[in-house]
Amino acid sequence: MDIVSLLVLLLIGAVAGWLAGLIVKGFGFGLIGNIVVGILGAVIAGYLLPMVGIAIGGGVIASIINATIGAVILLFVISLIKKA
Repeated sequence: MDIVSLLVLLLIGAVAGWLAGLIVKGFGFGLIGNIVVGILGAVIAGYLLPMVGIAIGGGVIASIINATIGAVILLFVISLIKKA
């Protein structure tokens, strides 16, 4: 992985984590936390969405949408764990 790919991955993770934080109110993890949530969300969405039969497509926008969906799922699970 070259430096440009790493920067794009971090940028997509940051945007997806930020969007997921806006969608799921009450969860702000800061810049680093949002990047981590976004990257983990991308991994979750990459695993779950094809199992359900959802294919959004390719490109940066599709990557951000996929990562945001996964990050929202991750934040929802975190909120369930914190309430328990």
